[in-house]
Amino acid sequence: MTNKKRVLIVDDERNIAQMMSLILETRGYEVDIADSGSAAIEKAMTKPDLILLDLILPDVEGFEVCRRLREGKTTRHIPIIIVSVKYLFEDKIEGLYLGADDYLTKPFDHEELLARMEAVLRRSVFFDESTSDNEVVILELKKIVKEELVIPFYQPIFFLKPFRIFGFEALSRPPIKSILSNPELLFKAALRFGLYCDLEMISWQKALESMPRCSEEARLFLNCNPFFVESPKFFKIKSIFDKNNVNPKNIVLELTERSLVSDYNSFYERLRFYRNYGFDIAIDDVGGGYASLESIVEIRPSVVKIDIHLIQNLKNDPIRRSLVKFIVSFCKENNIISIAEGIEQKEDLDILIDLGVDAGQGYLLCRPTHSVNLEEIYKDIRVRLNIDDIPGVKI
Repeated sequence: MTNKKRVLIVDDERNIAQMMSLILETRGYEVDIADSGSAAIEKAMTKPDLILLDLILPDVEGFEVCRRLREGKTTRHIPIIIVSVKYLFEDKIEGLYLGADDYLTKPFDHEELLARMEAVLRRSVFFDESTSDNEVVILELKKIVKEELVIPFYQPIFFLKPFRIFGFEALSRPPIKSILSNPELLFKAALRFGLYCDLEMISWQKALESMPRCSEEARLFLNCNPFFVESPKFFKIKSIFDKNNVNPKNIVLELTERSLVSDYNSFYERLRFYRNYGFDIAIDDVGGGYASLESIVEIRPSVVKIDIHLIQNLKNDPIRRSLVKFIVSFCKENNIISIAEGIEQKEDLDILIDLGVDAGQGYLLCRPTHSVNLEEIYKDIRVRLNIDDIPGVKI
């Protein structure tokens, strides 16, 4: 019995399929190859953990294969990444609408392929038999979007020395009783069924309507998926801020999951446009995931968030400490604010302060909350963590 993840490569170009197979096998995957659409549909019945699907096949177009797999009771929950030389923005939308989990354009970097595969496999656990039939998911998703049934939560982000509020990350929560009550599941469903941009616009609107205004300097961080940035609807976001009388200079667009970037030149150009309008740009998960050094060079962010996996257990891991120290040094040299994500232990917080990290967020400091009372948050932190320089709190 094996615990290896099984990957089905669907590509009629033998050399490419064998090359991909070799790469995946050296990384511990078990690989099968189908050289046609009909063979792919047949082999998918064995329920591989992931399918890498080319669009150009000798018998059945890749889009049609994707559609059939999503309609099949046995195959509907298998994650699919489209891997093809064919690219138009409309193709990507079509692929995602038909149920693909990601879209990668040839030629691609092997490490990027592996990173995307791992991300898709992590997300796939939220789509299993527990979500019932796709029709039920679609109806629930449409109801949430139509009735705007998302609730904004805010997680405070603090400068660490001296200790004071820096901003709040806006998080959207679906109805508790919904079958899409998990936020990651909700947004994954929206992406899969063509309603992602509508859901994101609603989430931003809700976050702006009740955003904390406890400090004129406090920033609001809005999660920003590249699929949204590339969408024509992204150009409408300025009207949301005007409607809510929010200055773009108080907003930080936090880029998540670079896996979905399809046209980097267009993507960077749009970010430059919004930076010139006044928004700051942050890169999420630096030191892990898709936040490569190249993306930092190209995007030139004002803020970087250090990945949670580098932050945890700093006391017992000198390599993690060295990497965080390097990122902090890089940020200070380039006038970039560094934020540590996922702080959960007092020992890690103390080390982060010693290493010179500018700011931090995490359950140790404050959990996400719907109603922000900064004074009460400060008092709670002062009592629990014995931080002496919290403003407005008498010692």
